[in-house]
Amino acid sequence: MKLHELIGWFGAITFIVAYFLLSIKVIRGTGILYHVLNAVGGLCLVINAVYLRDNPTFVVNLVWMLIAIVATVRNVRSE
Repeated sequence: MKLHELIGWFGAITFIVAYFLLSIKVIRGTGILYHVLNAVGGLCLVINAVYLRDNPTFVVNLVWMLIAIVATVRNVRSE
């Protein structure tokens, strides 16, 4: 398996873990951990999409990652 694929799989797993933890109420949707997991997952999938030249996936995950970063920064500033 190539490095970009490993990074992509890590991103996908990170998204799934974030959603799973949210769904079973281990973390909150407004919590920092949830947004950090989404930002990391988005970054990993952006890296994979760049390598594959998959523009729609790149855009969706870039926006997802940016939303998560903004939410994390806002959460940190409010604490």
